[in-house]
Amino acid sequence: MPRESRYNGKDNRISGISNDQVCVIVAIDEHDELIIKVVGMKKIIPIFVIVAFFITFFAVIKNNKPKKTELTKVKVAEVTHSLFYTPMYIADKLGYFKDNGLDVEIILTSGADKVASAVISKDVQIGFCGSEQTVYIYNRGAKDYLINFAGSTKKDGSFIISRENDNDFSLEKLNGKTILGGRNAGMPAMTLNYTLNQNKIDAKVDTSVDFANLSGAFIGGNGDYVTLFEPTALNLEKNKQGYVVKSVGEIGGEVPYTTFNALKSYIDNNPEVIKSFRKSINQGIEYTKKHTDEELAQLLIDYFPDTSLNDIAVVIKRYREIDSWYDSTIITKEGFEHMQDIVEYNGFLEKRVDFNKLVINE
Repeated sequence: MPRESRYNGKDNRISGISNDQVCVIVAIDEHDELIIKVVGMKKIIPIFVIVAFFITFFAVIKNNKPKKTELTKVKVAEVTHSLFYTPMYIADKLGYFKDNGLDVEIILTSGADKVASAVISKDVQIGFCGSEQTVYIYNRGAKDYLINFAGSTKKDGSFIISRENDNDFSLEKLNGKTILGGRNAGMPAMTLNYTLNQNKIDAKVDTSVDFANLSGAFIGGNGDYVTLFEPTALNLEKNKQGYVVKSVGEIGGEVPYTTFNALKSYIDNNPEVIKSFRKSINQGIEYTKKHTDEELAQLLIDYFPDTSLNDIAVVIKRYREIDSWYDSTIITKEGFEHMQDIVEYNGFLEKRVDFNKLVINE
């Protein structure tokens, strides 16, 4: 409402750009539009001067408001869709990627070799697969090679499946048997081969069936055993088509089994993206470690709509029990060297590569 002007505590002194007394309401609505309304005045013409002042004043404020940060689009090629990768899905579900400025799209790209190809061709920015692929690419002489910048799983995530329920299973029962192990030169088959050799087991690992077709081939009668990831392994159990008898990761030791990688040029040119992505995965790992299987299942049901809440919780428990996930994204030198031991034993390592050449942890 109109009032008498005051100046430096003295009454009846006029202050301002005119002798007029006026009340103007000025606000910015939810659409960032300026609203001005004159609710009290003595004269009309000079009011436009005051209104002009407020328009200018609030326009400056509006233009100086912090603008919403535009998210950086990042495509990630995942080697398979499995609860083995719970921390990544948690980071996505809880909005950690967005909180850190990233708009992440996760694309299923079956096969580590295909993941590496997608990154090299720049169809995606980040690959999520076995770290052995970075060694293969580097040894081919690529100048713009793949570098591992964050770890996720530190053990083989596959389980040995038997045709019969065997509560007294031992590795010795694999002697003379055929095990469907997935693609030749892939980590599942190589880790299985290495582990069997270390335990002096004489079994044949069949690498003629692609990873994505293993369960179908086994159900169709191929092999005595098969190695499968979850939730595929649990689905076979529920349908009485196979039974989990052993975790390969439990006997295979620590390796950077699944890591995030990117082209050296992309890492060099986008350090903030890499930093933000790594931070998001760390947050996902921390949340996974601190919350129950049931709590995680509630969050991941949308990622595995064909799997029940109870089954998701069972699978997460299985992976937790074998200590599948790193405590952070840091990849250890010991694990990386063990991975090269496995690849070398299988005859696919042309030469060993220095850890510091293919791994950056910060």
